[in-house]
Amino acid sequence: MPLLWTLTIVLLLGAAGYVLGRRRAIASAGGDVRLLHSLPGYYGTNVAMFTIVPALLVLSVWMLIQPMIIQSQITAMISDSAIEAAGSRDLVMTDVRRVANGLDSAIAEGGLTEDEARALRTDSSDIRARLAETGVALGGDVTPEVLNAAQQYRTLSRTGNLLLSATVLVLAGLGLGYAYSRTHQEFRARNAVERAILSILMLASTIAILTTVGIVFSMLFETFNFFQLYPWQDFFFGLEWRPSFEGGSDLGLIPLLWGTIYISIIALLVSVPIGLFAAIYMAEYSSKRTRSIVKPLIEVLAGIPTIVYGLFALITVGPMLRDYFAEPLGLGTSSSSVMTAGIVMGIMLIPFISSLSDDIINAVPQSLRDGSYGLGATQSETVKQVILPAALPGIVGAVLLAASRAIGETMIVVLGAGAAARLDLNPFEAMTTVTVKIVGQLTGDTDFSSPEALVAFALGLTLFVITLGLNVFALYIVRKYREQYE
Repeated sequence: MPLLWTLTIVLLLGAAGYVLGRRRAIASAGGDVRLLHSLPGYYGTNVAMFTIVPALLVLSVWMLIQPMIIQSQITAMISDSAIEAAGSRDLVMTDVRRVANGLDSAIAEGGLTEDEARALRTDSSDIRARLAETGVALGGDVTPEVLNAAQQYRTLSRTGNLLLSATVLVLAGLGLGYAYSRTHQEFRARNAVERAILSILMLASTIAILTTVGIVFSMLFETFNFFQLYPWQDFFFGLEWRPSFEGGSDLGLIPLLWGTIYISIIALLVSVPIGLFAAIYMAEYSSKRTRSIVKPLIEVLAGIPTIVYGLFALITVGPMLRDYFAEPLGLGTSSSSVMTAGIVMGIMLIPFISSLSDDIINAVPQSLRDGSYGLGATQSETVKQVILPAALPGIVGAVLLAASRAIGETMIVVLGAGAAARLDLNPFEAMTTVTVKIVGQLTGDTDFSSPEALVAFALGLTLFVITLGLNVFALYIVRKYREQYE
């Protein structure tokens, strides 16, 4: 049974449980809802939650575990010679899944039947030709061993999905019956629902924490594998970035880190003053009518896709800086430069800083303003000496958000700054960032057991540590000034 059908049936059972539980509670009170311990909706919600939540939890866990079990069984079928020929076990499994998906597509389109798919036992060319007749093209060679593994993969997947649907639906039915049987006039449905909601909230927070831990450990493991193949001293202190999948690569971090910091600094120099001044104007000086017009117009910038900013940098800003600044000053002839990416990225960051700073400034208590005016301060003095210091923790958070956004940006850098990894102070030269190289190292036909591919995880972990450091520093600043003004 398709997963969508299973989810739909579970949700329908939950809706039916809500209606049945509500009716049973009212009937147990003789139709007088005043005699119930809780509101009728709580009884229905209790039945619906017992129907849906356990079933969805089992569904989620099953979908996480099933692929790992199937992969372990399939990889046991693959011979060592096939793994050596493919290059790695992961590449063999990729071929197996590709062939399995091709067979599924052929069967879905009517080109093959299940019996014909199970009967395929010929050589690679015949397999590709037979599947090509059904409109399914397979790029590489398909060996009989891979085909056999793909057929077993399909069998295990179908069996697992069938058991999953049956288990989830039976569990939903049992949950409905159990909660329905407990529904009566004296049942404390409100307490049960509130406890269940509290458990769901705790589970959601736990999932968020575990997701973060999982991301960190996944990067740590792959980074550890990378440092087993490439010296960490050369990575952290190397001044050259020249990856080559044929060997002899120079994978120094410093050129990429320099480009990331250089472009981010220029972006913040553009966005912080403009965004902060715009926020001060909208919060303290503009009329309500002007604010209602200006703020939405500024926030429109936040909704523009980054690829559009990249095209703007490539077509407009880059050539303009080259023609009017770089070439006349003898600083370069390329339209792709650090300055191009930094200026366009700064424009993109303006709404992040202005909107957040505006909300933070408006949150400063009016009593502080009134007290400043009462002491004879002017409006500008009040802004400089009272409002901005009081709002500083929030403004630091806005700048931090903008800095994190700048560090993680990719498309603007690709189109505006180029892909050259170099150490240079000239802002009109092409450079690149860590995120661009992460994409580059994981794009295309790459061997994920090579240091040239694994270096992407080391770069990602480095960015994570840098962002964590920014957060810790911002937290220190926020706490220091918050103690002063509270």
